[in-house]
Amino acid sequence: MPAADTPPSRRAAGPGIEGTTNAMDLAAAPKIELHSHLDCCLSFEAAHRIEPSITREHYDRNFVAPPRCPSLADYLAYTMNYRRLLQSERALRIAVADVFAQMAADGIVYAELRFAPLIHTESGAMSADEVVACVSEETVRQIAATGVEATLILCTLRDYSAEQSIETARLVERHAKSGPVAGMDIAGDEIAYPLKVHAPAFDFVREAGLGITVHAGEAGGPESVHEALDVTGTTRIGHGVRSVEDPELVARLAESGVHLEMCPTCNVQTSAVESYESHPVDRLRRAGVRVGISTDTRAVTDVRLRQEYERLAATFGWTSGDFAQVNRNALDAAFATPEVKARIATII
Repeated sequence: MPAADTPPSRRAAGPGIEGTTNAMDLAAAPKIELHSHLDCCLSFEAAHRIEPSITREHYDRNFVAPPRCPSLADYLAYTMNYRRLLQSERALRIAVADVFAQMAADGIVYAELRFAPLIHTESGAMSADEVVACVSEETVRQIAATGVEATLILCTLRDYSAEQSIETARLVERHAKSGPVAGMDIAGDEIAYPLKVHAPAFDFVREAGLGITVHAGEAGGPESVHEALDVTGTTRIGHGVRSVEDPELVARLAESGVHLEMCPTCNVQTSAVESYESHPVDRLRRAGVRVGISTDTRAVTDVRLRQEYERLAATFGWTSGDFAQVNRNALDAAFATPEVKARIATII
């Protein structure tokens, strides 16, 4: 992974903004990112610091997925290498500091970082509470050091049991009282594992007055988005790209103001869409759906948010006004405190 302020070396950069009618400094533009997996943002430098035996060649081959994977399952295989590394407090603190440095260089002013605490307990070195506490503490430290405002979202997984999801929900509630934790997400195989078993966990989080977002409409079709809305009561969907296949769902999303956390380059990489040009982000936005733009996995996908903006400008003709609007959409949907939202609103 290249340094945060240099373009990726694994593949050619996406289309620039040459030829657009508005001159935009997309690198410096203030940005909001709501969908970023902490454990999949680890740069080569950070990975090498955690485990010095990791070479650049090994990292490029095993940690960075190709621009196009046959399926989401093939893509997810690369994430297991990060999971193996991030099994200690030292490693997690390095990961948090690393992603904040990347985000600061990317012009991000507010971010929500998500991670699944239970996967970082697999070595037995830490309890789930210790995982969340150390990530929370380092997040607070990095907010102060970089000026990037941030909150944390704890993930459960679709293949987890109801008990594991309840455990994650209780972690959300406990750590929201004293730190930057603000909500819960669920990720994983949308086709094989329905949401019903996890409903009690989401009920617990919702009753605690905390945020809910759900991965849906990526590997699964529009029905997975309907399921997420009906079972969890979420007002945010992670990805949701396949919503475009169901006009009634598109109308439902637009009317109810549900926010889609869209990650175009990653969606191409996982074969959720055929190409960047065919990505439905622009069609959904024009249909009145609230969308925001994120990277999803900065390291596995080898992308920066400024590159997403450049590609959207070149592909769909988005202007600085369009980017300002999607950032306002994201801020409205964010799990940030009113005080943080008020500060960020003066910047974007």
